[in-house]
Amino acid sequence: MASATLRDVRFAGMATCVPRRVVSNLLDCRPQQRAERERLVRNIGIEFRRLANPWQCFSDLAYIAAEALLEKLQWAREEVDALIVVTQSPDYLIPATACILQDRLRLRTGVIAFDVNLGCSGYPFGINVLGSLIATGGVRKGLLLVGDRCASLEDPIFSDAGTATALEFSPGAPPMFFDLNTDGSGYKAIMLPAGGGRDPFNARHLLPVREDENGRWHYPDELILDGTEVLAFSTRRVPPAVEAILAYAGAAKEEVDWFVFHQANRMINETIRRKLALPEEKVPSTLRDFGNSSGASLPVTITARLREALSTAGKKRLLLSGFGVGLSWGNCLVTLENAVFPELLET
Repeated sequence: MASATLRDVRFAGMATCVPRRVVSNLLDCRPQQRAERERLVRNIGIEFRRLANPWQCFSDLAYIAAEALLEKLQWAREEVDALIVVTQSPDYLIPATACILQDRLRLRTGVIAFDVNLGCSGYPFGINVLGSLIATGGVRKGLLLVGDRCASLEDPIFSDAGTATALEFSPGAPPMFFDLNTDGSGYKAIMLPAGGGRDPFNARHLLPVREDENGRWHYPDELILDGTEVLAFSTRRVPPAVEAILAYAGAAKEEVDWFVFHQANRMINETIRRKLALPEEKVPSTLRDFGNSSGASLPVTITARLREALSTAGKKRLLLSGFGVGLSWGNCLVTLENAVFPELLET
């Protein structure tokens, strides 16, 4: 495992933007799917999801979140030294979406801007990447934009969201602790097989390959998700990683105010919570209302469930845990004080 400590880096604030359109897994489906969807909602806990308009990209949501955060922080745009985008839903394969957003956000041309291709684990990794740039002293203020556009009417799991997080150099800020890990041998558990260099997109990807029991045809360019393997991976890897970062930071579970986990599904998250013997009130969930929003699920949960508590005076300690695509898993233990959290934004 890769454990690290960042010092003199302050978590200044965070904003979250979701599509206004709400999709119901129980109502927005074919009649023949209703019984299956009812079982699914009971098992995975996802009843509602947010679905972007056909013309919206992840970057449109992240742009709105970033604008709101900059306004709330009262940061001048020329103060921003770095813009890191963590997504698996780029506007284009080339160029990096961070370059496009640098221009849309009217940031100076001297800004560092690049993309990181990570999904469910992306938020802790992204904080580490941006925080490391700041800890060196070369970057004073930076924005981390995380999220994906991955929802569809047919898929009952995923939801769309874009988020912005602001970090800044602040001598004496409470240290941030990280535990970041990767096991690429399991890459096939969650993958989009077509469209890359191994299997470039061509006409055959437009032809359906099988019809399921609900009459839906599936195509070779769809996401592959091995639920059994993901369940085994998550429940095997995450609990010891949480214990490891607590030991590394010299912190007891009782000293952490909230444990915010990637919103995978209820079965996975409940298994992790029980293995760690965490009380329900310390483990906020947005699965029912927002589904699985990939790398944005941690910020979505913080904004939707903890915003008011985090806006009050006093230090709050959060353990942030992301896990999934890669396979990869990362944990971050961060102390927040006087950070800003705009209300949940909708577009």
